[in-house]
Amino acid sequence: MNGLIGLGGVLSLLLVVGTMIGLTDRTRFSWRWLLVAALLVAVNDALLTGFYGLLPNVIGGAWNWQGKLLALAATLAIAGSPAFGWRRSGLTLVQAPGSLKAALPVAAIYCAFFVFIAVAFPGRPSTGEDIAFQLTMPGLEEEPFYRGVLLLALCQAFTGTKRFLGVDWSWGAVLSCVMFGLAHAFSFSQGAFSFDPMTMALTALPSFIAVWLRLRTGSLLLPILLHNFGNAFSLVV
Repeated sequence: MNGLIGLGGVLSLLLVVGTMIGLTDRTRFSWRWLLVAALLVAVNDALLTGFYGLLPNVIGGAWNWQGKLLALAATLAIAGSPAFGWRRSGLTLVQAPGSLKAALPVAAIYCAFFVFIAVAFPGRPSTGEDIAFQLTMPGLEEEPFYRGVLLLALCQAFTGTKRFLGVDWSWGAVLSCVMFGLAHAFSFSQGAFSFDPMTMALTALPSFIAVWLRLRTGSLLLPILLHNFGNAFSLVV
């Protein structure tokens, strides 16, 4: 129940804020695509949580392998549909011509950020499963969703763009970063909503770099690799 209430809070924020933004530029706003984005978030959350505990965990383990794999399977199915498409969702190894020259220095900044975090906030001793999970699942599941199908849906909802740092930013790109931060920092438990500003900053801010890389290169390859590096680095140092 707590998970459903938390999801309801996130979706309410997305729909209310998204509608308010959209009404400022109605000719380039699609309410239908905003609803699609909300539906994507709901489906992703349900699969990650095993339909909020109703689905038995047949894989086991200390980490949520089953939820991540189910969510990834759904994301890949959505990306393969005609309304989305693999290439449009960033699921391609092909990098936009000339993009790596600009992207690699930004990738280095992304890595440096997580090296700093690992040094500043050392974690507990890690197990083999900890390392295996963080080297694979976070980037493989979250990037195709947040920087793939959800980003595409939100960019279809808000088609107006501004050129900044070599890429075309839309409100959809910004909201995708906000949703990624809220997924980590916003929850409902013990009868109240909670929000962790530090967690929001440590997740939403790097996601702007990941979105820039996705838009600049046209591919999720670098965001996936960097995401898993960021998650796993603190466990192996």
